Amino acid sequence: MGLDIRLPIGWLFVILGSLLTLFGIFGSHAIYDRSLGININLGWGLVMMAFGAAMVLLGYRGAGGEGGQ
Repeated sequence: MGLDIRLPIGWLFVILGSLLTLFGIFGSHAIYDRSLGININLGWGLVMMAFGAAMVLLGYRGAGGEGGQ
């Protein structure tokens, strides 16, 4: 079966994580008063980008090495 969902899911997480990270960096910092000053958007954006990058890396690594099973 040639369907590998790691690449589209990985790119989805990379794109959404980068948008969330950019919002955390450049967005209004007044919204973080309710969360004790913790920039949740920046933190989870970085986590999402790391997860997406790992999925993309594993997807490209596994795309060329699959045998005829």
